[in-house]
Amino acid sequence: MTGAVERLPRSCPLGICDGSGWIVNDDDSASPCDCRERRIRQARTRGVRSVLPAKYQGVGFDRPPLTEMARDPAARQVVEHVRGYIGELGARIAGGDGLWLTGDIGTGKTTLAMLVSKSAIEAGHSVAIYSLPRLLARIRRTYDADASELSYLDFFRRLTSVELLHIDDLGAEKSSDWVLEQLYAIVDERYVEGRAMVVTTNLDLPQLEAQIGPRTVSRLAEICGDPLPLFGTDQRYRVA
Repeated sequence: MTGAVERLPRSCPLGICDGSGWIVNDDDSASPCDCRERRIRQARTRGVRSVLPAKYQGVGFDRPPLTEMARDPAARQVVEHVRGYIGELGARIAGGDGLWLTGDIGTGKTTLAMLVSKSAIEAGHSVAIYSLPRLLARIRRTYDADASELSYLDFFRRLTSVELLHIDDLGAEKSSDWVLEQLYAIVDERYVEGRAMVVTTNLDLPQLEAQIGPRTVSRLAEICGDPLPLFGTDQRYRVA
């Protein structure tokens, strides 16, 4: 699934402009109508709701569990790294630079990754969010797609052209030649095209290489840099 800022509706809620969000001045120059920013904010909110899982739609640095993580010496550095990434979000996505979060179950990896995706959606970038099992299930469905559904090639193009691809629980699938082939094809194409990714995994580097293959892990390192480790107690019960 993807998220992007929606096109402005062709009517002005304030009755000022012609619905385009712009006012044409007497000298033929154009200035933004007061309705424009308001409707853009509304469209961004709809984008977050349509793409981000409901549990994470309110995620923020000022809410649990991220407030607790920011005070935890074991997690603080990773939280600040993600904060810096979001502060440079446009440039990082344009440069194809991603994030890789790894560590124990329930230590905030997914929460931080969802905050990155939420920020990207709000900034107007196209975003796709999948857990690995759901992504592979969606690919399998394309094999039986009828004429009204996306073919494998169409879906593959969407996965590789979206500005930010977020894969949660990387490695959470029984390995097979088919799984290795699908993952490498997606990651390699995004690497070649300079497209950013955000990934989370419970596996350490040797375990991940054994699960999804060293070629895919190598490409992920090119896109996302070194894994950002999160360890400690389970924080999930604190998610607001």
